[in-house]
Amino acid sequence: MSEEQREAAVALFEIGWGSRAVATRLGVGRKPILRLHDRWRVRGDTALVTKPGNRVYSFELKLNAVQRYISGETRVALAKELELSSPHLIAVWAMRYRAQGEEGLRPKPKGRPRKNPDTPRQEPELQRLRRENERLRAEVAFLGKVNALRDREQR
Repeated sequence: MSEEQREAAVALFEIGWGSRAVATRLGVGRKPILRLHDRWRVRGDTALVTKPGNRVYSFELKLNAVQRYISGETRVALAKELELSSPHLIAVWAMRYRAQGEEGLRPKPKGRPRKNPDTPRQEPELQRLRRENERLRAEVAFLGKVNALRDREQR
């Protein structure tokens, strides 16, 4: 959805149009319009202003919001009260809570887990034996050349 379409949608919301009518009028999918409409209901005119960055919400706030949402409070009312960027966050948190319980709401470390350099890498036994065999052959070849050079010097 383009910036112009978002601005037009907010203008239509302000004069009383619903999200379905706006989606039809602008020829845009219903989901993005529904999300924009929810943000507009929470933030008003500032729904179009881009937020400065991703906010991080505490486990306690998420759990409180989900429990209140499940008990019957609306997402929009909760988002206004808790000053969330979008009511959609509460729906996402509720899905995680239903699927994974409280653990789904706890913060998770970002990125790939670090490798522990203290644990040696396990290699298959056959590969280790082949590598050792190559090293021993190289040693035997080296010692053979050393002996050949000694024999040549003694003559």
